[in-house]
Order: sequence, then C-alpha cells, then structure tokens
Amino acid sequence: MLAVFPAAAAVALTLIVVDPYGAGHPSDGEETHTARRARVPHGQPTRFGADCRTRTQGSQAVAYCHNPYPEPDRVRLHIECARWWDIDSDGPPVEAGPAMTVRLTGRCWKEIGSVWVSHQP
Repeated sequence: MLAVFPAAAAVALTLIVVDPYGAGHPSDGEETHTARRARVPHGQPTRFGADCRTRTQGSQAVAYCHNPYPEPDRVRLHIECARWWDIDSDGPPVEAGPAMTVRLTGRCWKEIGSVWVSHQP
C-alpha cells in the first residue's frame, strides 16, 4: 500500500515527526522575555507613596519621608496632643518628589499622644 500512495505516506510521516504546535515555543521549564511579561496580572496596582519614619521627643515631633517612586507624593504631618486642652495640628502638605527626602516637624505645648503622616498623589 505504501508503494501505491508514496506521497500520502510521506505526508503522514511528516505529520507524525513534526509537531506543528510545538515549533517555536519554549519547552517546559524555559521562559522567554515575552512569556514573563505576559504573566504580570492585568490591573496590578501601581506602587506609590513615600516611606516615612516618625520620632517624638517630649513635645516635638519629626518625620522624614523618602519617595523612591517616579510620581510625586504630597505628605502631611498630623499630631494629636495628649492633653485635652492642647490643640492638635495638621501640618501643611509638602511635595516629596522622585528620589527626594523631606523633613516634617510639629509640636504640642505638652506631651504628644500620637503622630502620623498622610499621603496624597
């Protein structure tokens, strides 16, 4: 039968030997740069916000904020005073540009209850 249909036998043998879907694709365990980029989830949140460290000493508060991201971050120091009659304060917003460190300061008349920094794009 192979003698009768030599062309059909050659086509069948070619289809068995050559995998048309495997040609040009990485084998198991290998990744191409395109494959790695394709695995990033769609809609992944953009990283944003300066990293801030706060320190209090008596009635004084200091915060250092460093922004490692390319987008600017507006940071504000908020101070809640420990005494009920002492006025809490919210500092003015300060822009921390890319690769920039800013210093924020504030105070109460007496002891500080809590300190935090807010971020705004």
